[in-house]
Amino acid sequence: MINLNNIGADRLQRIPSYLFADLDRLKEKYESKTGNKTIDLGEGNPKLIPDKKIISELVKALNNPENHQYPTYSGTLQSRIAVTNWYKRRFNVHLDPKTEVAMLLGSKEGIAHLIWSIIDKDDVAYVPSPSYPVYQNQCLLAGGKIKILPLLEENSFLPEIDLIKPDKKLKLLCLNYPNNPTAAVAPYTFYKDVVDKALKYGFYCFNDNVYSELYYDKPPHSILEIPGAKECCVEFHSLSKTCSIAGWRIGFVVGNKDIIKSLLKIKQNVDSGPFGAIQDAAIFALNNIERIATATRKEYYKRLTLLVTGLNKLEWQVSMPKATFYLWTKIPSRKYKNDSLAFACALLAKTGVLVAPGCGFGNEGEGYVRYASIVSIENINQTIYRLSNFN
Repeated sequence: MINLNNIGADRLQRIPSYLFADLDRLKEKYESKTGNKTIDLGEGNPKLIPDKKIISELVKALNNPENHQYPTYSGTLQSRIAVTNWYKRRFNVHLDPKTEVAMLLGSKEGIAHLIWSIIDKDDVAYVPSPSYPVYQNQCLLAGGKIKILPLLEENSFLPEIDLIKPDKKLKLLCLNYPNNPTAAVAPYTFYKDVVDKALKYGFYCFNDNVYSELYYDKPPHSILEIPGAKECCVEFHSLSKTCSIAGWRIGFVVGNKDIIKSLLKIKQNVDSGPFGAIQDAAIFALNNIERIATATRKEYYKRLTLLVTGLNKLEWQVSMPKATFYLWTKIPSRKYKNDSLAFACALLAKTGVLVAPGCGFGNEGEGYVRYASIVSIENINQTIYRLSNFN
């Protein structure tokens, strides 16, 4: 007899609750209890207004009757061509739009389906820690075995590739540069070492490169710039952060055609691809991304500079990141030095400011917190004021 009180597959026991859902619950509890509005620096949820011309393109595309039919699974050829043209301009990487590009419902969806298309029970996946929780959780849901690559401050938050050992069950290396949560940027030489190792040991690799256009130093590289990378690698992108359209759910994957083919086999049994009108708007965004990204970077640089300056005046000792809109810093309080969750909860309770505890990104994130500079200038100033009263 079915126990209706025990809903949920056993595989759900392999993963913890989702960090950002937990943060939402903390926020809701605080606001319900105090009646005060939270300043939310916890989740990387862009709040900038999208470029008006992207919105105009979307509105125009809504009047195309073909966009109200089921879309193609891999995306329209026109949108994939726009991706290949941008990759050529930005990274000098040539892609075949028919086989080496697929449009996604955001990069998160694509990464999840990629992992399910590669990882079988007991297959080995190397995952950095700290990292975006989706990588490890999806590998665990698929039945894989996780091997952690620590991201340490003394190594500029880059994993030691020599820690990867040959294994007949080794299938996948998960990377994310520019990095969430640490804001680290990977040099060309690092990607070369990764590709050399992947080709030598016979495993696949993806780089989640969604922050490539949010840089404040030199433009970050693509792993596909490395000769031979397309034999073993794919790269994920999203327009969510660059174009401030996170709710539209539009991204893409590029690189190894066989990996993309496997990913699409999963997608074909789960969804029907991105809405055609959003793909049309994405074409405009990709064709104009240099202008749009410049404006986005300028705004986040202003907010990050204000936040960094304010926190340093409070002697919280933070540094300006080279990319992303995140600050990753050690906990400034001795009392909570090794308990980032307790620190985040205390900060919320006493100031109404929500930050992401480092432990939510993996064990190696303990002792750190992440600030997302997504709120307005006014709210950043208010954040500094509130934090000045924290003790």
